[in-house]
Amino acid sequence: MASVGAACLPAVRRIAVFGGTHGNELSGVFLVRHWLRDRSEIQRATCEVHPFLTNPAAVQRCTRYVDCDLNRAFTAENLSLSQCDSMLHEVKIAQQINQMFGPKGSDSAYDLALDLHNTTSNMGNCLILKTSNDDFTIQLIHYIKNTLAFSNCNVLLLENPAVQYGAIRMVAKHSVGLEVGPQPQGVVRANILENMRKLVNSALDFAHFYNEGKEFPPCTLDVYKAFEKVNYPRDAEGQIIGIIHPQLQDRDWKELNPGDPSFLTLDGKTITYSGSRAVYPVFVNEAAYYEKDSAFLLTQKVTLTAKSVKVSKH
Repeated sequence: MASVGAACLPAVRRIAVFGGTHGNELSGVFLVRHWLRDRSEIQRATCEVHPFLTNPAAVQRCTRYVDCDLNRAFTAENLSLSQCDSMLHEVKIAQQINQMFGPKGSDSAYDLALDLHNTTSNMGNCLILKTSNDDFTIQLIHYIKNTLAFSNCNVLLLENPAVQYGAIRMVAKHSVGLEVGPQPQGVVRANILENMRKLVNSALDFAHFYNEGKEFPPCTLDVYKAFEKVNYPRDAEGQIIGIIHPQLQDRDWKELNPGDPSFLTLDGKTITYSGSRAVYPVFVNEAAYYEKDSAFLLTQKVTLTAKSVKVSKH
């Protein structure tokens, strides 16, 4: 029997592993291609694991996307558009993926999606959580962190509407985004790929043990909750005039206090952080975010709790 207060939840029978959502983030591309040729590593007896290369055209070009960012395309508006010849490439793909692995928000959607990404920022091993109210996913991430015991594995919570976007992983009932770095775009580093590989297999192990009936006791999880994007300073023509300050560069997850240097202008002026409290920046100087006007995200530390979880027998 499950413990008193335990969450008895449905089994996790279908799991999607997405690689190539951004065509120049190559750890996920290489892993998914490998698993498509040989699925033995990711097979688990209690569930079906489906590796999927999400944007082959962008992968072929080794570019982030063809027409628009696929990982921002899974909005209600895009998914409800009528198909036409002029539809953007990634919007068309989003609709196809939504039908294959969703539809988003439906009972027939895949149970879990693992979305594999690289970052040029000094993020280490980052797991992205979309809500603080999902006992299963909190328990899954707690298991990964405690099983692998990476010295640099942090959890980013993207729950605040100010930092949310139409991510591909949202098609599934539960989801985890993996951001592993630093790794340049269009490059594969063996240590970064191996870390991602371990994260995926740990998540699959958790799903298998859960499906077998293992009960996971109540837990707490320390996360960094994002609440604001910080843009680059620009001139009247919209050109960036300040770059990430050397004292902030590579300091993802580190405390940033009011008055600390944030940017350095090209004429040598230091721009300091003007907030009223200490924060923790992430995605500092991410290459892909220059087009999105984002220099870094601000987060605060919070602790989440999850009830014990056990698979329902019904």
